[in-house]
Amino acid sequence: MLVFPAIDLMNGQAVRLQQGRRDSAKVYSSNPPELARAFAAAGAPRLHVVDLDAAFTGGTQNNHETIKAILAATTMDVEVGGGVRTLEACERLFALGARFAVMGTAAIKTPELVAEACRRFPKRIVVAVDAREGKVAIEGWIEDTKSDALDVGLAVAQAGAAAVLYTDIGRDGMRSGPNLEATARLAAKIAPCAVIASGGMARLEDIDQVKTTGAQAVVIGKAIYEGMFTVAQALARAAQGAT
Repeated sequence: MLVFPAIDLMNGQAVRLQQGRRDSAKVYSSNPPELARAFAAAGAPRLHVVDLDAAFTGGTQNNHETIKAILAATTMDVEVGGGVRTLEACERLFALGARFAVMGTAAIKTPELVAEACRRFPKRIVVAVDAREGKVAIEGWIEDTKSDALDVGLAVAQAGAAAVLYTDIGRDGMRSGPNLEATARLAAKIAPCAVIASGGMARLEDIDQVKTTGAQAVVIGKAIYEGMFTVAQALARAAQGAT
């Protein structure tokens, strides 16, 4: 299993939120490119970047200059999400140097656009399925929908998504452990499309448990920033038992 450290950006700084609430932002670094270099030095294969300003404003505000600096600081593959709701937004991220664009809200509001993005950019579109009690939330997790997370995951997998990034909103930033049951159900439903698990990682043992769900990767943020374990420790734990 792979481990992707996360950098969430707000006003050019690396922050973490609790359950996606903007008012819960805690600043961890004013130098995100330096964080990216450290994660790469630890051996991380990919960096997960979320532009929170773009997510909350629908893309009218963004952290593109900071993202550009992050991309210049490392040769890691980088996936970028947050407010990516048009083909043009995908193209802008790819022009900056991102390897993957992460779309979320568009999968609910304009699913045909996500399908077109998957066709136009083969294996470069990751779709975020962010769920609260099994139902997808959009617009930076502010707006709840009646869309079932499993159904949305299957639809985007069939459309050709490179992976589905599954986040349990209730656990995000809470260090309460991942939602193993929901992750396993999604992985089983959309196989062979990859599932990237996210939300609630708190202990190295959580990595062991996520392995059992069938997820191919896990995004880890707050546990790293709060010193629960290092990126190197997480990578070593994820590699245990690998063949």
